[in-house]
Amino acid sequence: MSADDFKSKGNAAFAAGNYAAAIAHFTDAINLSPTNHVLYSNRSAAYASLGQYSDALTDAVKTHQLNPNWPKSYSRLAAAHLGLGNLNDAIDAYKKGLELDPNNEALKAGLRDAEREAEKKARASKGPAMGGNPFGDVFGGPEMWAKLTADPGTRGLLQQPDFVAMMKEIQRNPGSLNLYLKDQRVMQALGVLLNIRMRTAGDGDFPMEESVPREEEIKPEKKESEEGKQAKVFEEVAMEEEVGDEEEKEKKKRKEEAQREKEAGNAAYKRKEFEKAIGCYTKAIELDDEDISFFTNRAAVYLEMGKYDECIQDCDKAVERGRELRSDYKMVARALTRKGTALAKMAKSSKDYDVAIEVFQKALTEHRNPDTLKKLNDAERAKKEFEQQEYYDPQIADEEREKGNEFFKQQNNRAASYTKLGAMPEGLKDAEKCIELDPTFSKGYTRKGAVQFFMKEYDKALETYQEGLKHEPNNPELLDGVKRCVQQINKASRGDLSPEELKERQAKAMQDPEIQNILTDPVMRQVLIDLQENPKAAQEHMKNPMVMNKVQKLVSAGIVQVR
Repeated sequence: MSADDFKSKGNAAFAAGNYAAAIAHFTDAINLSPTNHVLYSNRSAAYASLGQYSDALTDAVKTHQLNPNWPKSYSRLAAAHLGLGNLNDAIDAYKKGLELDPNNEALKAGLRDAEREAEKKARASKGPAMGGNPFGDVFGGPEMWAKLTADPGTRGLLQQPDFVAMMKEIQRNPGSLNLYLKDQRVMQALGVLLNIRMRTAGDGDFPMEESVPREEEIKPEKKESEEGKQAKVFEEVAMEEEVGDEEEKEKKKRKEEAQREKEAGNAAYKRKEFEKAIGCYTKAIELDDEDISFFTNRAAVYLEMGKYDECIQDCDKAVERGRELRSDYKMVARALTRKGTALAKMAKSSKDYDVAIEVFQKALTEHRNPDTLKKLNDAERAKKEFEQQEYYDPQIADEEREKGNEFFKQQNNRAASYTKLGAMPEGLKDAEKCIELDPTFSKGYTRKGAVQFFMKEYDKALETYQEGLKHEPNNPELLDGVKRCVQQINKASRGDLSPEELKERQAKAMQDPEIQNILTDPVMRQVLIDLQENPKAAQEHMKNPMVMNKVQKLVSAGIVQVR
C-alpha cells in the first residue's frame, strides 16, 4: 500500500472517532513518506483527540519544520499547547499563523478562545477560584481533600499514592484534567466534588475499588518518553541547519533553470507552438513550484487551445499556491481573471454565467484591473441576453430544470456513498445540503440521521429522524431510526453499556463543551442533587422542557442514571 492509501485509512478512522487506529495508519504513511507535512499534521490532530497533547505537540513541531509557511501548522501547535495548559504559547502560535494568513477564520476563532481562557485564568489567580478548566473551582483549596475524605467511596482512594499524585497535579493545573478523565477514580472523585452521583464502569451505580487500576499500570515514564521525542525533533532541526546552505544553493540553481524554461515557453507561445510551450511550463513547475506565473502561463496556453477544463485547473492551483506563498495580489487576480474567461467561454445558459461573474468579482477584489472589469461587464451582458432567450425558449428552460434535478440527486447519492466509505463529515455535509435544497425530502433526513448514528451522536440523530417525521409521519426508515436511537439512549439509562463503552462515552462526553456547561451550571447541579435526594422537587424540575433535555443529554452520555 502507498502512503496515500494509509492516509485515506487514517482519515476514515479519524472521522469515525477511532483515533488510535487513525494514529496507526498515519504512522504507516509517515514511514513511507517521512517528509509529508500533512501526515504529521493529521497525526497531531489524532493525538490531541485522545488527550495525548505532548505527542500532538511533537508532531505539530515536525509539521511546522517541514512547511513553516503553512498556516495550519500554527493551528496544530496552538491546539497542542492549549491541551498542555500553555496558554501564552498557544496565543503566540495563533498570532504567527495569522501573520501568514490574516483572513483564516479558524485561527481567528482559536486566538479569541485562547485569549479568553488566558483572561479567565488571570482573573482566577486573583481570587479563590482556579482557571484552566471549567471544573477548576471544584479542585481548589483544602475543601477538596475534606470532601474526598468525608465520602466513603473516595476515602480509601487517598491511600493510593498515584491517585493522590494525580489529584495534586489537577489541583495545581486544572487544565490537565482531560488527561485523566479515563481513570475511573478521577471520574468518581469529580462526581463527589460536584455532588453528582456518576456512573462508572463497575457493576453498580458507584465505582468499586476493584475497578481501580493498579499502581503498576500508571506509567510515569511517559513524560520522559515525550521529552525524548521533543529532543529528537530538535536534533533534526540542528541537522537541517547544517545542510541549509547546500540546500539554498540547490534551490537557487533550480529557480534559475525554471526561469529559462519559462522564457522558452513564452517564445514557443508567441510562435503558436502550444504543445512545446506547455512542456516548457510543466518543466518550470517541476523545478520551482513557488512561482505561480508558471501555472498562469500554462493556463493561457490551454485557454488558447480551447482546453478550458485544464485552464481552470491550472488557475485554481495558481490561486491556492499564491495564497500559501502570499504572492502578489496582481498575480492572484490574473489567475482568477483567466479562470473567469474560461468559464465564460464554456457557458451555455444564463446560470452558467453566474460562476464566471462571481470569479471576475473576486479577481477585482484582489486587484482592480480595467481588463477584468471589461470581462465582467461582458459576462453580465451575455447573461442578460441568455435570460431573454430562455424566457422565450421553453426547451432551454426545461434543460436547466433537469440539470437542477440531477444536481439534487447527486447530493443525496453522494451522501450515501460517503457514509459507506466511512467519510462521515463529508457525508453529513452532503446530507445537510440535500435537506437545504428540499426540506421535505425524507431521504435527506435518513442520510443525516444515519451519519450521526454511526458517529454515536444518538441524541442528535434522534432529533434529525423526528424532524423528518414531521414531513412524512409514516416513513419506515425514519421510524426505524427513531427506534434504534431510543434503544441506544436507553442502554445508558438502564446501565446496559459494557465497561469499555461506558468509559469511552463518558470520556468523550466530559470533553464536550455542552456537557461541561451543564455540569458546571449551579441550577443543574441543584437539579441533579434533587434527583437523588428530593424526588418531589425533582418532579417539579422535570416539568421544565429545558431541564428535561439537559438531564437526558447527561443520561445519553452515561454521566448519570435516572431510575
